Amino acid sequence: MSLRLYDTATRDVRDFTPLVEGRVGVYVCGLTVQSEPHVGHVRSAVNFDVLRRWLAHRGYAVDFVRNVTDIDDKILTKAEAHGVPWYAHAAAMKRELDRAYALLNVAPPTYEPLATGHVPEMLELIEHLIERGHAYAAPDGSGDVYFDVRSWASYGELTRQGVEDMEAAEDADPRGKKDPRDFALWKGWKSETEPRTASWPSPWGRGRPGWHIECSAMAGKYLGEAFDIHGGGLDLRFPHHENELAQSRAAGHGFASFWMHNAWITTAGEKMSKSLGNSLTIPAVLQRFRGAELRYYVVAAHYRSHVEFSFEALEEAAKGYQRIEAFLERADAALAAPVAAGEVPDAFAAAMDDDLGTPAATAVLFDTVREGNRLLADGTDVTAQVAAVRAMLGVLGLDPADEAWGPAASAGADEALTSAVDALVAGLLEQRAAARAAKDFATADAIRDQIKAAGIEVTDTPDGPKWSV
Repeated sequence: MSLRLYDTATRDVRDFTPLVEGRVGVYVCGLTVQSEPHVGHVRSAVNFDVLRRWLAHRGYAVDFVRNVTDIDDKILTKAEAHGVPWYAHAAAMKRELDRAYALLNVAPPTYEPLATGHVPEMLELIEHLIERGHAYAAPDGSGDVYFDVRSWASYGELTRQGVEDMEAAEDADPRGKKDPRDFALWKGWKSETEPRTASWPSPWGRGRPGWHIECSAMAGKYLGEAFDIHGGGLDLRFPHHENELAQSRAAGHGFASFWMHNAWITTAGEKMSKSLGNSLTIPAVLQRFRGAELRYYVVAAHYRSHVEFSFEALEEAAKGYQRIEAFLERADAALAAPVAAGEVPDAFAAAMDDDLGTPAATAVLFDTVREGNRLLADGTDVTAQVAAVRAMLGVLGLDPADEAWGPAASAGADEALTSAVDALVAGLLEQRAAARAAKDFATADAIRDQIKAAGIEVTDTPDGPKWSV
């Protein structure tokens, strides 16, 4: 089966064929580093990390670009509120974002361009658009430069809107616009309200780039004028991606062959966002759950389906992931040697090839785990099942043995600590067994509750009780 992906532009699932055989170029819109990342932010990163891993699994060399917007109005406002330079605030939030990605095992991109590092490329693209008659400098002396939406007949093609149906663009003062829907490519420096450091010299005066021109310039620099996949959150379709597409095509670039958008994580039916005040930062969530459990929660849902966040749902996802871990732990104890990842089952591959069908793929994963547990109970070799499970987990970025999950997830983790806990738990289990033999069930139950309160789960097996955190 060939890989098929849903293309937002055509609104259809299509066969994926890269522009260059054996190589895939992917550009994903990263975050504006204005504040701490929350669960809604990281969904896009996790979803497209799975795409990248599946493309690599299928043998493609993947050039994966995810940008960072490190200058915009919100960053300037937040920095002023915190009493720090805007670039210091952006750098601090970028470090928080990097940490969140690492805690969820999101692999670093091939390139991670910063908007502030690519102003020359943006200026060159803006000048090219002016030369082609698709952009103009505002006549009011503000230094603003706008894209002329009526100069591009295909404007609105991504979201299938007519210009007359669109609301006015809100990214700049409308006084110098030919049409209220024209959007800013360059914003003139407002010396009364903005620091000089937040501006760069240009042919139209000091200023800074508009949001949309950033991604067109950076995608073109690292992936070329035409590339395979452009991704991002569903909320970016309009105006951001619509404007990216228009200005890039107007410049004569082929731009993206496929447009992919992940849906939102919602709370009370609304998109999780800072403005709604319903966001949950990654550090706060990871005080209650492990990074692997949160990643599994995100991965288990299809990337195009909205997810209503709740801690109850996350708890259920965590229990599901723990069942997978428990199987691998029991299997490792039963097998003579560690088992490496093998091939993914055909049904798993078919699910992933069908527009990254992770719900069906995780169903195959659990079917394999159930089969493995049955074979373990029968004393039968489970090498094939372990190899398949590790292969599937590797594609999903969820293998407990992956060093990305930290020392406690790695072979060779703190053995001294493990041995100490093992001895303590073993002692309690001996006391519990003695109490049960004496029919002192109150004491036995109290010991059981003490073990459970410590966050340790005990499973009775034919070879005696086994524990796990």
